[in-house]
Amino acid sequence: MNGIDQLCPKCGLCCNGVLFADVELRKGDDAQRLAELGLSLEKKGHKKAFAQPCACFDRTLCRIYSERPKRCRTFECGLLKRVQSGELDADAALKLIAQAKRQVEKVCKLLRHVGSDDERLALSQRYRRAMGEPVDLSGGKASVELPGKLMTAYRDLMQTLQGGFLT
Repeated sequence: MNGIDQLCPKCGLCCNGVLFADVELRKGDDAQRLAELGLSLEKKGHKKAFAQPCACFDRTLCRIYSERPKRCRTFECGLLKRVQSGELDADAALKLIAQAKRQVEKVCKLLRHVGSDDERLALSQRYRRAMGEPVDLSGGKASVELPGKLMTAYRDLMQTLQGGFLT
């Protein structure tokens, strides 16, 4: 069993809006076909892109895997690369995936508490929106402390992602 078969179905962070806010199409991608398959394409400068979380991701697998865009075909996270090179074993990688997913859930829970529950947006967008809102000083100590807890949880997640997935 290769690293992709072992890790990717347990992870999905590259498709669910955690690692990326959008994916730009590459030369050779059939934008019309991808739109027919369910991707909502938007202009991004001179290119087309689709927002994350990906509409074709079902929480474990890609529904359009055999026809996915080039960027999706070629992306390999740092964790996968280290497993494929033998630098890291799959069990250690799966533990790091589980840790990252726990951290994502903690951030999402805090985001829901501050009213940012639009899960159609990438995690970074939800976080940015939530942190841009004024703090409700009349809501008591818990309400005042919530943005700090969110900031700390998001920072911890970003450190995990940078150290394990984006390098």
